[in-house]
Amino acid sequence: MISEQLIKDLTTQHLEGSDRFIVSVAVRSDNRIRIFIDSDTHVLIEHCIELSKFIESQLDRETEDFELNVSSSGLDQPYKLSRQYIKNIGREVAVLLKDNNKTEGTLLAADAEGFTVKSITKVKKAITETTHTFLYSDIKETKEIIKI
Repeated sequence: MISEQLIKDLTTQHLEGSDRFIVSVAVRSDNRIRIFIDSDTHVLIEHCIELSKFIESQLDRETEDFELNVSSSGLDQPYKLSRQYIKNIGREVAVLLKDNNKTEGTLLAADAEGFTVKSITKVKKAITETTHTFLYSDIKETKEIIKI
């Protein structure tokens, strides 16, 4: 079986010197490899193709067959790293806590320990702004709110 650490190492090697980074790597027992990457700016399909070709060139299909899927961490994917929170400051997010409470609002700040969201509630004509600070350890999931 291909090790997850090997795939992480190869991915890190390929992404070194760019603003792209690993969000997650998963290797199933049947050698289905799934890599999600992100960037401080943007991830193009070409970036995913380059990474896929690089990893394929480093593995030997004669020794062990595998399936490889490299994707960008899309809008429908939850944030997993503090770096993703930092890059998305100013965006609308939905935060689901481990106790299943939910908060929606604007991502104001983020650092290595946690992040801050400003939510606005309207009751009749009264508008209330509330600032919530969360530790990553208390979060089940944070996703960007997509408005059409």
